[in-house]
Amino acid sequence: MESSRKPRILIIDDDSAVLVSLALLLKQSGLDPHSCDDPRQALALLAAEPFDLVLQDMNFSLQTSGEEGLALLGRIRQQHPAMPVLLMTAWGSIALAVKGMQAGAANFFTKPWDNAQLVELIRATLELGQRNAASDAAADAAGDAGYAGAQPALTRAALDRQFDFSGIIGEHPALLKLLATVGQVAATRAPVLILGESGCGKELIADAIHRNSPRAAQAPVKINMGAITPSLFESEMFGHVRGAFTDAKADRKGHVAAAHGSTLFMDEIGELDRAGQVKLLRVLQDQSYLPVGASRSEQADMRVVSATNRELAEQVASGEFREDLYYRLNLITLRLPPLRERRSDIALLARHITAEVAASYGLADVSLAQSALDWLGAQPWPGNIRQLKQTLERTILLSGKRMLAQADFVDAEQRDAAAARGSGLDVDGMTLEQVERHMIEKAMEQHQGNISRVSKALGLSRNALYRRLERHGMGSAPGDADGGSAGAGT
Repeated sequence: MESSRKPRILIIDDDSAVLVSLALLLKQSGLDPHSCDDPRQALALLAAEPFDLVLQDMNFSLQTSGEEGLALLGRIRQQHPAMPVLLMTAWGSIALAVKGMQAGAANFFTKPWDNAQLVELIRATLELGQRNAASDAAADAAGDAGYAGAQPALTRAALDRQFDFSGIIGEHPALLKLLATVGQVAATRAPVLILGESGCGKELIADAIHRNSPRAAQAPVKINMGAITPSLFESEMFGHVRGAFTDAKADRKGHVAAAHGSTLFMDEIGELDRAGQVKLLRVLQDQSYLPVGASRSEQADMRVVSATNRELAEQVASGEFREDLYYRLNLITLRLPPLRERRSDIALLARHITAEVAASYGLADVSLAQSALDWLGAQPWPGNIRQLKQTLERTILLSGKRMLAQADFVDAEQRDAAAARGSGLDVDGMTLEQVERHMIEKAMEQHQGNISRVSKALGLSRNALYRRLERHGMGSAPGDADGGSAGAGT
């Protein structure tokens, strides 16, 4: 997109009122809107004229399944793979918009929209598109003259020459595409939402965003939002002044103040309750906050990165998560693929983790036989990289061998299964609720009631564990003196 012309936006919707409203808003915002009400006409316009962004509705008939919208999105992605597409949808169709994002849309917004938020989303998407285009042009220019016109393949080596992605292992195309986007958005201050299953490395992506940003000289502030109890939320996030409450014997700086000039990473953002969401929204709107007991607001210049293993858009649709906060957090959305979708990286990860584990325990170098790599590559890994690491660590310690084969991993699994049988848990005749209660009781006993350790062992956030304790009538844990951990999981 040349800087001498206004960005050209194609609006596709069969509702003339929507077309008129959006065209007026975009024109007033210094953009160049063009409208059409039919998918075939849209494809013809995209083929005939240059556009920088598409705003696309998901329904073009009385049917509301969204199949036409998904089909149009697929055609645009196929014919114009670099074209960013923002989807429009009604609240009842948020799950459909999520499916569209999984199919390659840059983001989505809902009808009716907030004008300021929509313009901000469009500008951020355009800026990201410009950066990607500039990166592609630079790669083209650097290519050999004999391959003029060929699109250079995205490689890990090329990305590593441009950005610092240390600690992130992998070369799968889906991961490389995500890392390229990380490199582009890192230089901006746009809020980023990282989505992905537990254990797939969301914190590593957040670290990479910060490390490649202008704020990298200052350490990021990381918070596990599921570990902050509602009663302590304001004090933990915004700090307090001396005398604000009984135990406030001195002024205390909160996480927001600590992130001034840096990055605030909020992990497990989907665990935040509605009251906390309201308080957080006020900070994100104008970057001002009021410490508990203070009479004057303070400012914080911070870049916000959030992560969750939940589908926040669906939580918004169900009323669990505030719509306005969601749009403050997800100006840029990064969806991290699970390990099962990047199996070609498993061998790389396994070798890297094996070397790390051996070094951390002071062991001699440990190698993986091809049979072991084949076995590891065939597993489903519902727990992703975290589960892979646990499996490798357990097998290394149990086998004591310098070379691990498939049989060593199978043997370690069988030992685990035998230990589980020996624990006396017989699920025959038990309901899921009874099994859950039994597992929590065992974990509480094993970790002497330490909530942080129990929640980590069970793969739950502290808030989620508290809810289960309450549901099962087990009360709070004695000996839970560990406080709220600010460490962020992945």
